[in-house]
Amino acid sequence: MPASLDDKLVVAISSRALFDLEEENRIFDAGDPEGYMRLQLERLDVPARPGIAHSMVRKLLRFNEDGAERVEVVILSRNDPVSGMRIFNSGAAAALRLERGVFTQGRPPFGYLRPLQADIFLSANAQDVREALAAGFPAAHVMVDAAPAGDRYPDEVRIAFDGDAVLFSDEAERVFQKKGLAAFQRHESSKADQPLPGGPFKPFLAALHRLQQSGTPHMRIRTALVTARGAPAHRRAIQTLMQWNIRVDEAMFLGGLPKGEFLREFEPDFFFDDQTGHVAHAARHVPAGHVAAGVTNSAPEAETPRRRARSKNP
Repeated sequence: MPASLDDKLVVAISSRALFDLEEENRIFDAGDPEGYMRLQLERLDVPARPGIAHSMVRKLLRFNEDGAERVEVVILSRNDPVSGMRIFNSGAAAALRLERGVFTQGRPPFGYLRPLQADIFLSANAQDVREALAAGFPAAHVMVDAAPAGDRYPDEVRIAFDGDAVLFSDEAERVFQKKGLAAFQRHESSKADQPLPGGPFKPFLAALHRLQQSGTPHMRIRTALVTARGAPAHRRAIQTLMQWNIRVDEAMFLGGLPKGEFLREFEPDFFFDDQTGHVAHAARHVPAGHVAAGVTNSAPEAETPRRRARSKNP
Protein backbone atom coordinates (compact mmCIF):
# COMPACT_ATOMS: atom_id res chain seq x y z
CA MET A 1 0.00 0.00 0.00
CA PRO A 2 1.22 3.55 -0.66
CA ALA A 3 2.36 5.63 2.28
CA SER A 4 -0.42 7.63 3.88
CA LEU A 5 -0.95 10.15 6.67
CA ASP A 6 -4.62 9.23 7.04
CA ASP A 7 -5.83 8.61 10.59
CA LYS A 8 -2.70 10.12 12.14
CA LEU A 9 -2.25 13.22 14.24
CA VAL A 10 0.14 15.23 12.06
CA VAL A 11 2.38 17.86 13.67
CA ALA A 12 4.16 20.14 11.21
CA ILE A 13 6.96 22.01 12.95
CA SER A 14 9.76 24.36 12.00
CA SER A 15 13.40 23.63 12.83
CA ARG A 16 13.67 26.45 15.39
CA ALA A 17 10.50 25.38 17.20
CA LEU A 18 11.84 21.86 17.67
CA PHE A 19 15.54 22.63 18.23
CA ASP A 20 17.49 25.51 19.71
CA LEU A 21 19.06 27.14 16.66
CA GLU A 22 19.11 30.72 17.93
CA GLU A 23 22.88 31.15 17.68
CA GLU A 24 22.80 30.08 14.05
CA ASN A 25 19.71 32.15 13.34
CA ARG A 26 21.35 35.35 14.56
CA ILE A 27 23.86 34.99 11.71
CA PHE A 28 21.03 34.59 9.22
CA ASP A 29 19.14 37.58 10.65
CA ALA A 30 22.31 39.66 10.38
CA GLY A 31 22.06 39.29 6.60
CA ASP A 32 24.58 36.50 6.09
CA PRO A 33 22.68 33.45 4.75
CA GLU A 34 25.89 31.98 3.32
CA GLY A 35 27.54 32.21 6.73
CA TYR A 36 24.49 30.55 8.25
CA MET A 37 24.71 27.65 5.80
CA ARG A 38 28.46 27.26 6.41
CA LEU A 39 27.93 27.08 10.16
CA GLN A 40 25.18 24.51 9.81
CA LEU A 41 27.43 22.41 7.55
CA GLU A 42 30.30 22.69 10.04
CA ARG A 43 27.93 21.48 12.76
CA LEU A 44 26.32 18.77 10.66
CA ASP A 45 27.22 16.09 13.21
CA VAL A 46 26.73 18.30 16.28
CA PRO A 47 23.21 17.66 17.61
CA ALA A 48 21.22 20.83 18.25
CA ARG A 49 19.85 21.29 21.74
CA PRO A 50 16.13 20.75 22.39
CA GLY A 51 13.87 23.68 21.51
CA ILE A 52 10.70 24.90 23.18
CA ALA A 53 8.31 22.45 21.49
CA HIS A 54 10.66 19.49 21.93
CA SER A 55 8.93 18.09 25.03
CA MET A 56 5.49 18.04 23.45
CA VAL A 57 6.78 16.43 20.25
CA ARG A 58 8.78 13.78 22.11
CA LYS A 59 5.77 12.79 24.20
CA LEU A 60 3.38 12.71 21.25
CA LEU A 61 5.73 10.39 19.38
CA ARG A 62 5.61 8.02 22.33
CA PHE A 63 2.05 7.18 21.26
CA ASN A 64 3.73 5.12 18.50
CA GLU A 65 5.83 2.99 20.83
CA ASP A 66 3.50 -0.02 20.75
CA GLY A 67 3.92 -0.28 16.98
CA ALA A 68 0.73 1.55 15.96
CA GLU A 69 1.45 4.66 13.88
CA ARG A 70 -0.77 7.25 15.55
CA VAL A 71 1.40 10.39 15.34
CA GLU A 72 3.51 11.85 12.53
CA VAL A 73 5.94 14.74 13.03
CA VAL A 74 7.06 16.52 9.87
CA ILE A 75 9.72 19.22 9.70
CA LEU A 76 8.37 22.16 7.71
CA SER A 77 11.10 24.73 7.48
CA ARG A 78 12.46 27.74 5.61
CA ASN A 79 15.89 26.13 6.04
CA ASP A 80 17.92 24.96 3.08
CA PRO A 81 18.29 21.22 2.39
CA VAL A 82 21.87 21.16 3.78
CA SER A 83 20.65 22.57 7.09
CA GLY A 84 17.86 20.01 6.89
CA MET A 85 20.48 17.27 7.14
CA ARG A 86 21.51 18.63 10.52
CA ILE A 87 17.89 18.70 11.69
CA PHE A 88 17.42 15.03 10.84
CA ASN A 89 20.77 14.20 12.49
CA SER A 90 19.70 16.09 15.61
CA GLY A 91 16.42 14.19 15.65
CA ALA A 92 18.22 10.86 15.41
CA ALA A 93 20.57 11.86 18.23
CA ALA A 94 17.57 12.69 20.40
CA ALA A 95 15.84 9.40 19.48
CA LEU A 96 13.02 11.25 17.74
CA ARG A 97 11.60 9.39 14.79
CA LEU A 98 11.56 12.04 12.09
CA GLU A 99 10.99 10.62 8.64
CA ARG A 100 9.58 13.48 6.60
CA GLY A 101 10.63 17.07 6.04
CA VAL A 102 10.09 19.94 3.62
CA PHE A 103 12.84 22.57 3.37
CA THR A 104 12.07 25.62 1.25
CA GLN A 105 15.33 27.68 1.48
CA GLY A 106 13.70 30.93 2.56
CA ARG A 107 10.35 30.58 0.80
CA PRO A 108 7.07 30.49 2.81
CA PRO A 109 6.39 26.82 3.63
CA PHE A 110 2.76 26.99 4.79
CA GLY A 111 1.38 25.86 1.41
CA TYR A 112 2.60 22.34 2.16
CA LEU A 113 0.32 22.03 5.18
CA ARG A 114 -2.56 20.86 3.00
CA PRO A 115 -0.86 17.84 1.37
CA LEU A 116 0.60 16.99 4.77
CA GLN A 117 -2.92 17.01 6.27
CA ALA A 118 -1.43 18.88 9.22
CA ASP A 119 -3.41 19.06 12.45
CA ILE A 120 -1.14 21.80 13.79
CA PHE A 121 1.74 23.97 12.61
CA LEU A 122 4.31 25.30 15.08
CA SER A 123 6.85 27.85 13.85
CA ALA A 124 9.23 30.53 15.10
CA ASN A 125 8.25 32.64 12.08
CA ALA A 126 5.26 34.85 12.93
CA GLN A 127 4.32 35.58 9.31
CA ASP A 128 4.25 31.89 8.39
CA VAL A 129 1.91 31.31 11.33
CA ARG A 130 -0.45 34.09 10.24
CA GLU A 131 -0.60 32.70 6.72
CA ALA A 132 -1.25 29.18 8.01
CA LEU A 133 -4.10 30.44 10.20
CA ALA A 134 -5.54 32.35 7.24
CA ALA A 135 -5.45 29.10 5.26
CA GLY A 136 -7.50 27.37 7.96
CA PHE A 137 -4.83 25.45 9.90
CA PRO A 138 -4.27 25.55 13.67
CA ALA A 139 -0.94 27.35 14.01
CA ALA A 140 1.08 29.10 16.70
CA HIS A 141 4.13 31.33 16.81
CA VAL A 142 6.49 29.58 19.23
CA MET A 143 8.18 31.80 21.81
CA VAL A 144 11.73 30.48 21.46
CA ASP A 145 12.83 32.21 24.68
CA ALA A 146 10.05 30.71 26.79
CA ALA A 147 10.72 28.55 29.85
CA PRO A 148 11.23 24.88 28.97
CA ALA A 149 8.70 22.23 29.94
CA GLY A 150 9.05 20.45 33.24
CA ASP A 151 9.82 16.76 33.57
CA ARG A 152 7.44 15.62 36.30
CA TYR A 153 4.97 13.95 33.91
CA PRO A 154 6.97 11.81 31.46
CA ASP A 155 3.95 9.68 30.53
CA GLU A 156 1.47 12.51 30.03
CA VAL A 157 1.19 15.07 27.23
CA ARG A 158 -0.11 18.20 28.96
CA ILE A 159 -1.52 20.97 26.75
CA ALA A 160 -3.34 24.13 27.83
CA PHE A 161 -5.57 26.33 25.67
CA ASP A 162 -7.09 29.76 25.94
CA GLY A 163 -10.79 29.88 25.02
CA ASP A 164 -11.95 32.85 22.93
CA ALA A 165 -10.22 33.10 19.53
CA VAL A 166 -8.32 29.85 20.23
CA LEU A 167 -10.68 26.95 21.01
CA PHE A 168 -13.74 29.11 20.39
CA SER A 169 -14.44 31.81 17.83
CA ASP A 170 -13.93 35.46 18.76
CA GLU A 171 -17.69 36.14 18.67
CA ALA A 172 -17.91 37.01 22.37
CA GLU A 173 -14.59 38.84 22.35
CA ARG A 174 -15.88 41.17 19.66
CA VAL A 175 -18.78 42.12 21.92
CA PHE A 176 -16.37 42.80 24.78
CA GLN A 177 -14.03 44.88 22.63
CA LYS A 178 -16.86 46.94 21.11
CA LYS A 179 -19.29 47.36 24.01
CA GLY A 180 -17.45 46.52 27.22
CA LEU A 181 -17.77 44.10 30.13
CA ALA A 182 -21.44 44.59 30.99
CA ALA A 183 -22.53 43.95 27.40
CA PHE A 184 -20.22 40.93 27.23
CA GLN A 185 -21.76 39.42 30.37
CA ARG A 186 -25.30 40.03 29.10
CA HIS A 187 -24.42 38.53 25.73
CA GLU A 188 -22.91 35.38 27.19
CA SER A 189 -25.66 34.91 29.78
CA SER A 190 -28.36 35.21 27.12
CA LYS A 191 -26.56 32.68 24.91
CA ALA A 192 -25.37 30.35 27.66
CA ASP A 193 -27.03 27.30 26.09
CA GLN A 194 -26.02 28.23 22.53
CA PRO A 195 -22.62 26.72 21.61
CA LEU A 196 -19.90 29.07 20.49
CA PRO A 197 -18.61 28.54 16.96
CA GLY A 198 -15.31 26.71 16.82
CA GLY A 199 -12.06 28.64 16.86
CA PRO A 200 -8.81 27.87 15.02
CA PHE A 201 -7.68 25.25 17.55
CA LYS A 202 -10.91 23.28 17.81
CA PRO A 203 -9.64 20.77 15.17
CA PHE A 204 -6.41 20.22 17.11
CA LEU A 205 -8.30 19.65 20.36
CA ALA A 206 -10.54 17.18 18.53
CA ALA A 207 -7.47 15.40 17.11
CA LEU A 208 -6.00 15.11 20.61
CA HIS A 209 -9.33 13.72 21.81
CA ARG A 210 -9.24 11.06 19.08
CA LEU A 211 -5.63 10.22 19.92
CA GLN A 212 -6.55 9.74 23.56
CA GLN A 213 -9.45 7.50 22.62
CA SER A 214 -7.29 5.40 20.30
CA GLY A 215 -5.87 3.88 23.44
CA THR A 216 -2.33 3.23 24.57
CA PRO A 217 -1.66 2.09 28.13
CA HIS A 218 1.65 3.88 28.66
CA MET A 219 0.73 7.41 27.51
CA ARG A 220 -2.06 9.84 28.35
CA ILE A 221 -3.16 13.31 27.28
CA ARG A 222 -4.23 15.91 29.82
CA THR A 223 -5.79 19.14 28.56
CA ALA A 224 -6.75 22.37 30.30
CA LEU A 225 -8.89 25.35 29.37
CA VAL A 226 -7.24 28.44 30.87
CA THR A 227 -9.41 31.46 30.22
CA ALA A 228 -9.90 35.01 31.45
CA ARG A 229 -13.64 34.32 31.55
CA GLY A 230 -15.30 34.16 34.95
CA ALA A 231 -18.84 33.42 36.12
CA PRO A 232 -21.41 33.79 34.65
CA ALA A 233 -19.58 33.66 31.30
CA HIS A 234 -18.05 30.30 32.22
CA ARG A 235 -21.28 28.45 31.49
CA ARG A 236 -21.26 29.00 27.75
CA ALA A 237 -17.69 27.72 27.45
CA ILE A 238 -18.57 24.52 29.31
CA GLN A 239 -21.80 24.04 27.36
CA THR A 240 -19.89 24.46 24.10
CA LEU A 241 -17.40 21.70 24.95
CA MET A 242 -20.27 19.44 26.02
CA GLN A 243 -22.03 20.08 22.71
CA TRP A 244 -18.85 19.18 20.85
CA ASN A 245 -18.60 15.97 22.90
CA ILE A 246 -15.02 16.91 23.77
CA ARG A 247 -13.88 17.09 27.34
CA VAL A 248 -10.98 18.90 28.95
CA ASP A 249 -9.44 17.58 32.13
CA GLU A 250 -9.11 20.94 33.87
CA ALA A 251 -10.80 24.31 33.42
CA MET A 252 -9.57 27.55 34.96
CA PHE A 253 -11.94 30.52 34.86
CA LEU A 254 -9.66 33.25 36.10
CA GLY A 255 -11.79 36.37 35.75
CA GLY A 256 -8.87 38.37 34.36
CA LEU A 257 -6.13 37.15 36.71
CA PRO A 258 -2.68 36.64 35.12
CA LYS A 259 -2.40 33.12 33.75
CA GLY A 260 1.30 32.45 34.27
CA GLU A 261 1.23 31.26 37.87
CA PHE A 262 -1.72 28.96 37.21
CA LEU A 263 0.04 27.49 34.19
CA ARG A 264 3.17 26.98 36.27
CA GLU A 265 1.11 24.73 38.55
CA PHE A 266 -0.43 22.82 35.64
CA GLU A 267 3.02 22.37 33.99
CA PRO A 268 1.93 22.05 30.36
CA ASP A 269 4.21 20.93 27.59
CA PHE A 270 2.66 23.81 25.66
CA PHE A 271 0.16 26.65 26.11
CA PHE A 272 -1.72 28.44 23.31
CA ASP A 273 -3.23 31.93 23.59
CA ASP A 274 -4.30 34.66 21.17
CA GLN A 275 -3.06 37.58 23.26
CA THR A 276 0.57 38.63 23.24
CA GLY A 277 0.32 39.89 26.81
CA HIS A 278 -0.91 36.56 28.14
CA VAL A 279 1.61 34.66 26.03
CA ALA A 280 4.52 36.78 27.28
CA HIS A 281 3.50 36.29 30.92
CA ALA A 282 2.95 32.56 30.45
CA ALA A 283 6.33 32.18 28.69
CA ARG A 284 8.08 33.14 31.93
CA HIS A 285 6.87 29.83 33.33
CA VAL A 286 6.00 27.37 30.54
CA PRO A 287 6.42 26.78 26.79
CA ALA A 288 3.98 29.10 25.01
CA GLY A 289 2.83 30.10 21.56
CA HIS A 290 0.87 32.99 20.12
CA VAL A 291 -2.22 32.24 18.02
CA ALA A 292 -2.54 35.35 15.85
CA ALA A 293 -6.29 35.00 15.35
CA GLY A 294 -9.40 36.97 16.18
CA VAL A 295 -10.26 40.59 16.68
CA THR A 296 -7.44 41.37 19.12
CA ASN A 297 -4.88 40.50 16.46
CA SER A 298 -6.44 42.65 13.78
CA ALA A 299 -7.04 45.84 15.77
CA PRO A 300 -4.45 48.48 16.78
CA GLU A 301 -4.79 47.40 20.39
CA ALA A 302 -3.78 43.84 19.49
CA GLU A 303 -0.49 44.15 21.39
CA THR A 304 -2.17 45.37 24.57
CA PRO A 305 -3.13 42.88 27.29
CA ARG A 306 -6.86 43.09 28.00
CA ARG A 307 -9.72 41.43 29.82
CA ARG A 308 -8.39 42.38 33.25
CA ALA A 309 -11.67 44.19 33.79
CA ARG A 310 -13.43 40.83 33.71
CA SER A 311 -12.17 40.17 37.22
CA LYS A 312 -14.99 42.50 38.34
CA ASN A 313 -17.65 39.91 37.67
CA PRO A 314 -21.05 40.67 39.19
